[in-house]
Amino acid sequence: MDSLSELFLVAGMALVTFAARYPILAFFGRLNPPQYVLQALKFVPPAVLTALIVPSVLMPEGRLDLQPSNAFLVAGVIAALIAWRTKNLLLTIVLGMATFGLWRALLGTL
Repeated sequence: MDSLSELFLVAGMALVTFAARYPILAFFGRLNPPQYVLQALKFVPPAVLTALIVPSVLMPEGRLDLQPSNAFLVAGVIAALIAWRTKNLLLTIVLGMATFGLWRALLGTL
């Protein structure tokens, strides 16, 4: 693929993304939604992240794996505890990744 094709590909993806999202944002930007809707929308990011993370942590190979040999599960639990106690995103990420790497190294699956 040459660079001109890549440029058109990126521009096309940007245009499609913009076209899909702008009408909704423009419509809701003019509305003044009720307070309960605004409060409910605060739960969307955690719900989406949970929907993305939980299956990969509990089923890393396509089947439910709740064994201690599941480094994704061990690191996920440790990261969740660190996030809950410290409320520090960077510390959670660093220690969660360190836990994952160390656990896989201990199990010899790296």
